[in-house]
Amino acid sequence: MKNFSKTILLASNSPRRHELLRQAGLGFTVVQNLMEETFPQDMPPEEVPRYLAEQKAEFNKEILEGDEILITADTIVKLNDQILGKPNSTPEATELLKSLSGKWHEVITGVCLLSRTLQVSFSETTRVKFRNITEEEIDYYVRNYMPYDKAGAYGIQEWIGLIGIDRIEGSYFNVVGLPINRVWYELQQFH
Repeated sequence: MKNFSKTILLASNSPRRHELLRQAGLGFTVVQNLMEETFPQDMPPEEVPRYLAEQKAEFNKEILEGDEILITADTIVKLNDQILGKPNSTPEATELLKSLSGKWHEVITGVCLLSRTLQVSFSETTRVKFRNITEEEIDYYVRNYMPYDKAGAYGIQEWIGLIGIDRIEGSYFNVVGLPINRVWYELQQFH
């Protein structure tokens, strides 16, 4: 196995992204991403995550020193060409989950890897289908897991994913928040 020796900076507060990088054996330092996440309203939803990841990299590029590599990412949930964001309240989380019940949706994560000499950007799409989940199950999940920091109001690795996800096409880790297998592969381009 090739040992990755460059210093990685991760501009993400997501504990799920932190854990995926750790599980892949990649050391990293977390840097705060204070950029406001905005995008052109006429942008197709599938382009938004990559655009935001690139904007976050541009916003944070001044911190790069030597041969450090900055990783930025953004994940959206898309249902019927609509982006389902992070809920701000219990009723909003409940409504988002009701809208996903019994339906296929897409989880798209955009990633940007940036050094002082190279930029690699990409996005990964995973299709996910919830079975019909009951209001009681939704209420239990929202009350006990408080999914307010998650696009689409759910974490596939949590209780609702365990009992509610019927099918998945693509990378499971992409739905968690980072397509770590692709990130690993792309990091090898930075020699």
